[in-house]
Amino acid sequence: MTMHDKDRIILPGSTIGVLGGGQLGRMLALAGRQMGYRFVTLDPSPDSPCGQVADEQITASYDDAGAARQLAERCDVITYEFENVDAEVAAMLADRSYVPQGSGLLHTTQHRLREKRTLQAAGIPVAPYAAIGSAGELQREIKRLGLPCVLKTATGGYDGKGQRVIREAGEAAEAYESLSRSGADLILEQFVRFEREISVIAARNPRGEIKTFPAAENIHEDNILHMSIVPARVPETVLRQAERLAVRIAEALQVVGLIAVEMFLTPSGELYVNELAPRPHNSGHYTIEACRTSQFEQHVRAICNLPLGSTDLLTPAVMVNVLGEHVQPLMDWMAAQKAEDPEVSAKVHLYGKKEAKPKRKMGHVTLLAADPERAFNWIQSAGIWENKKTLLAKGC
Repeated sequence: MTMHDKDRIILPGSTIGVLGGGQLGRMLALAGRQMGYRFVTLDPSPDSPCGQVADEQITASYDDAGAARQLAERCDVITYEFENVDAEVAAMLADRSYVPQGSGLLHTTQHRLREKRTLQAAGIPVAPYAAIGSAGELQREIKRLGLPCVLKTATGGYDGKGQRVIREAGEAAEAYESLSRSGADLILEQFVRFEREISVIAARNPRGEIKTFPAAENIHEDNILHMSIVPARVPETVLRQAERLAVRIAEALQVVGLIAVEMFLTPSGELYVNELAPRPHNSGHYTIEACRTSQFEQHVRAICNLPLGSTDLLTPAVMVNVLGEHVQPLMDWMAAQKAEDPEVSAKVHLYGKKEAKPKRKMGHVTLLAADPERAFNWIQSAGIWENKKTLLAKGC
């Protein structure tokens, strides 16, 4: 990034281009339009969630260089809303347009091995891991790292896709056969026995100003984020340590925009960084209502080089994802018009996706409550989510 870029400011009235048309782009555009920005999104699906609220959608695949050039011509600044966009297209855009996030961070976070090595080089604690190039190498590394362990594709996986937990040595051959078919590089990670999963989202602008949002405690169901609880139910010392790690990562990687840092907290109080996401993150949706500045507004501020907003928490919150199987129960609850707990405020967000498929993220509900237990009670009584993790939320 040049000195000129550090001083460059994109003021309201300008047009922001978004690579990707999903729900993150949608909420980004909603926040940015409120500030006075225009939006153009590029996504292969017509009438995408972001396209529904943007000024314009270019409907094309992410590796369509011609469509990317159209995006560059129509926008003053370009960002991306998920990291599986084509890194070569992002690099081309960086040459032709203003992409303050650059393509380097995208290149790093698209590949788990590159990400782990980059974090290690910055002195950030990560779980022991190994690159896997053959079935024999997998067997050797299992002996070194121990069981259980997790075999993952280095690229492309999300929400539990592209990974297999290996609990017994006899499962290794089938896991390797299954994941190696994709042709992607493979990584084996030691299984971290954790007490909590937490995440911290940090924002950094080109001038180097950094702010972190309060840490969220995350509960997953079938490898998909189910619930985020804020403040995270961990000691204050852990919260401060997690924030410091996120700041170190934002500085070391010269992040512009947001970086979500997912971490494991062990019973002994150690934190290990699990994954990074260089964009708004599912675990930060609570910020829309619960913080002075939402993660989406903060991302706009950061890429446009505006002063970053306050990240103070206004109220404790519990965010619950709405998957495809939850949409009809949510509609039934809304139609029933039941009297709400006056101590809990439920904020419903639906993303405009046409087809409600099982396990597909369709929206979220954020519950604002001074006492999180009131929020847990609301979740159980609403009849929208049915799984034991929700019922055990108070003690997990």
